[in-house]
Formats: sequence, C-alpha cells, structure tokens
Amino acid sequence: MRILNQAEVTALLPMAECIEVMDGALRTLSSGGALLPLRSVLRLPGGRGLFGLMPAALAEPDTLGLKAIAISPGNEGTELDTHQGLVILFDPERGTPIAVMDASSITAIRTAAVSGVATRALAREDAGDLAILGSGVQARSHLEAMAAVRRLRRVRAWSPDPRQLAAYVAAVRERLGITVEATKGPRETVEGADLVCTVTASPTPVLEGKWLADGVHVNAVGSSLPTTRELDTAAIARGRLVVDRRESALNEAGDFLIPRAEGAIGDAHILGELGDVLLGRIAGRTAASDVTIFKSLGIAVEDLAAAHHVLRRAEERGVGIVADLGGRRS
Repeated sequence: MRILNQAEVTALLPMAECIEVMDGALRTLSSGGALLPLRSVLRLPGGRGLFGLMPAALAEPDTLGLKAIAISPGNEGTELDTHQGLVILFDPERGTPIAVMDASSITAIRTAAVSGVATRALAREDAGDLAILGSGVQARSHLEAMAAVRRLRRVRAWSPDPRQLAAYVAAVRERLGITVEATKGPRETVEGADLVCTVTASPTPVLEGKWLADGVHVNAVGSSLPTTRELDTAAIARGRLVVDRRESALNEAGDFLIPRAEGAIGDAHILGELGDVLLGRIAGRTAASDVTIFKSLGIAVEDLAAAHHVLRRAEERGVGIVADLGGRRS
C-alpha cells in the first residue's frame, strides 16, 4: 500500500489534469460504467458535524474504493480544513488495499475540476465575468478551475466574513496572480456576471434568480444536503438544470428538492447528468441567452478517479510511503 499526504496529493493532481480526469469519470458514470450507492451520512451529536462514507467502483479506469470524510464546521477559521478524511483504493481483482491518501486535497481539487468540466460544457465561449460567493477552500480552487477553462476578464467575490474575504483576495493574488474585487453583498457580486460559483456553507439561499443576467452559467456547489440550499426557487426554476448524478440529486440536493416540494418544478426539470451532456445525449445550452445551472453534490466516482490518477503519478515518481498491508493467510 502507498500512503500519500496532503502536500503530495496536491503536487500530483494539478487542476488542468484533474479536469480531464473528471471529464472521463463523468462520461463513464453516465455510460453505466460505475457502481455508486448513495452516500451514508452520520450526523454527529451536539451539531459537531457530519461523517460520510462514499464507496464506489469504476470500470474505466478500473478502480474500487471509498472516501471516508468528516465535515467539522468548528474548523472554520482555524489551521484545519473543515473536510478531513481519507480516500482508500483497493485492487479490484484481489481486494487488497493498494493506497490511502489525504481526502481534503482531493475534495478541494476534484470538486472545482468538475465545475471546470461543467463550465467548459455549459457556459458561453466568451464568458469571463466571474462572481464567486464564498471565500474558503472551494473559492480558491474554483477560481483556479474557472481560469483553466475560460479567459477571465473580471472577478468579484463576496463572503459574510470580511476578514476571511480580505485574506482570500490576498491569497489568490499571491498564488494565482489574479486580482479579485471584494464586494459588500451577493447581489452586487453577481449582477452582470456571466459565470457564477456558489461555494458557501450557507443553509439558506445566497443567490436569487432575479439577480441573474441572461446567458449566465452557475455552478452551485456548497450545499450537499436535502434540507439546505444556496440558490432560491426562482434561480432554479429559471435555469436549465444539469446535475452530476440524477439519483443523488433526487435524494440529496436541497437546491432542487426544496423548489420541487414547493411545487415550482418537477423531476423533469433536471435535464440530465453532466456526463450526458459530454456524451452528446442532451443539449446543455441551446442559446446564448440561456441560464444554465450545474448542481454539484460531489460523488465518490470523482474521488476514486482522482485518487487513481494520483496513485499512478506517485508510482511513476516514487512518491509516498510504501507499507506492507493486506490480509494474508498465516
């Protein structure tokens, strides 16, 4: 078994490569080449957070494994990411564990990379006025992903925490060389934008449909529970909605489920999966004026495909610690 830490995973999974890996994994999923049960989530007592188990198997690349992830809101503002966990890979033929690696870095990179795939497939070719709602880990990785797939003319960002927003603006200027305008509210952030990424931890809407310009593409990322949402009903009802996985959205996506419960939309409002768009089965954008929305929940096939890519790179470069683990007959 090869063990890889956070820094090693980050170095072995550059955003541009991860975008291509995610493109392939989503095509495989929508082609029927994956086993993907819904995630199991434990709600920890006292509101301390969530613990999730996300198993999956992929046919291409041939991969078996799971992500175990603890989501701890109390880490916000500390030196620790709110997402702490591991991705574990097993040999699909013999079942032996072959790799264990940091999940925080994989989650940060692959989530934004999937939004990059969605933006490449659904946003207008000339889109480049980006609005980011949020200032945490995903705000940083999403800026990198958006810059990888579109030429950015302007970037605005908002966060309910002004100090965290200022730190975000400074960090991305130093790391990515991108200037971000800090704004005072979500409405002024998104008005006139043709790309929007919502990457907050808010349980209630931070984005209203009436603020959205014609032709905008939205990546809705922050909410992954059936009782929380970042987009209001008007936004969802207005947009051409594409999801990472239909079954997951019908069970876990509050951004979709709450408007459906209100009677504003039905199940048919989901056009299909992003993989369906990539395979040419459905049209995501049909006109320059369309509002397109990608609802991302984050699914285990993305973690496993990313981890498989990291493992191959680590083996090529001799990175990580190799330990003799696995059940042998005595």
